[in-house]
Amino acid sequence: MTDAKLGEWSPVQQITQEEKKIFFEVKPMIEKMAKREFKIYFPTVYSSQVVAGMNYMVKVLVDVCGDGMCVHAWIFQQLGGELSVKDIQYLSVYDPLVPF
Repeated sequence: MTDAKLGEWSPVQQITQEEKKIFFEVKPMIEKMAKREFKIYFPTVYSSQVVAGMNYMVKVLVDVCGDGMCVHAWIFQQLGGELSVKDIQYLSVYDPLVPF
């Protein structure tokens, strides 16, 4: 979990076991939104925002044409723990992780 203040995005940071569990739990939702299954799915870094729950932005390396593409996903975790994927974007592995 992050030390971000209410409403502010945390700095981009490495993923811990706690976040890794969350990001793998939403993999089927991300695949459904992307309309494809990913053979490679490797969350690399994330940022979080404390709201009435928690927003996460995560960069995930995926197997899209072998060309260094990532999925950047916006995930929301309600106070009760329920997860949802709000949006995804395909970006280069070199693109910074920024809220969208």
